[in-house]
Amino acid sequence: MSSDVVIGLDGLDAIIKAVKARGYRAMGPVVRDGAIALGEVEGVGEMPAGWHDEQGPGSYNLAHDGSPQLFGWAVGPHSPKSEVFPPRSVIWRAKPPTFDVEEVADDALPLAVIGVRPCDIAALKVLDQALDSPNARDPIYRARRRKAFLAVVECTRPARTCFCVSMGTGPGISRGFDLGLTELAGDGAASAGPRYLVRTGSHLGRDVLAGVPQQPATEPERAERVALLARAGSHMGRSVDTSGLPDLLAHNLANSRWAEVANRCLACGNCTAVCPTCFCSNFEDTTDLSGTVERHRSWASCSDLAYSYIHGGPVRSSIKSRYRQWATHKFSWWWDQFGTSGCVGCGRCITWCPAGIDITEELAALRASDGNGAPLKG
Repeated sequence: MSSDVVIGLDGLDAIIKAVKARGYRAMGPVVRDGAIALGEVEGVGEMPAGWHDEQGPGSYNLAHDGSPQLFGWAVGPHSPKSEVFPPRSVIWRAKPPTFDVEEVADDALPLAVIGVRPCDIAALKVLDQALDSPNARDPIYRARRRKAFLAVVECTRPARTCFCVSMGTGPGISRGFDLGLTELAGDGAASAGPRYLVRTGSHLGRDVLAGVPQQPATEPERAERVALLARAGSHMGRSVDTSGLPDLLAHNLANSRWAEVANRCLACGNCTAVCPTCFCSNFEDTTDLSGTVERHRSWASCSDLAYSYIHGGPVRSSIKSRYRQWATHKFSWWWDQFGTSGCVGCGRCITWCPAGIDITEELAALRASDGNGAPLKG
């Protein structure tokens, strides 16, 4: 279905206007609270022109170089997960005097995300396995996800914490989007700004693109996209050896490395909060002064001591056991459950960990040691 065309900033702005005219709530990258975040946008004027992120373990900073480039950054703390699987939702409500239970309709407008990254598209596919499969269908996620319009922008400037190449989720993408964009260099005219090579991935994407100012892509522009992605792929800040990784973790549950990382881990839950695939949640019933009862679902974290609490106490009482649960679920048990990795290599858990714990280093350390944490000989 792909048809390669090139658009300018006016074309990108027209895409935003087009999806809004179709009744979508347009979300895109904005600078907020010192980070690149998802926010509602009316046009390209609100997007982060010239802003670049500088990321490292426990470190995130923004810098501005005055360029017109809108997507010269990797990922921020937010992902589309928060829009299709909200942090807090009302599931049902019961009012006196009958207390008949009524499901609460999700009345959110259809979502359009302009500038979603390939790793986050991969994350949505992972969430589909958990929240929209024949065995488990979350109605809120299912409705929002299936109505969403996704305009992906391929990554050409990875952060030092990125390892999407290792996980096979970037920096380029071939499917799973309505529109696929690659930000090319400017055409030499400072006022013209960057150009975008655009591919269509759905009938809706083709219809939206039809009314946008465009011109056919040239072979040099296609070659530029290939070169930009190759350069990005060679500049990954991190890597993970995924060969045999599920079995490696499954056979190293007693490795002393878990205790070492637990001495640094604060069990704050930041890694799960920023992860685009974590879907653990809690349910809570509340009653107000009128007697109305509501059941709320909210995000939860396996880092939380209370999350595994059952009668008699928590199942995972130590930080070591909780960090191990998170890591093994992502890289081992997820394969047993869903046939895929639970990690997409976005690196957010590294950047937003206040202790600077690097999951790629922890996996490498486990691979380099035996079951007791001693270095392997030979």
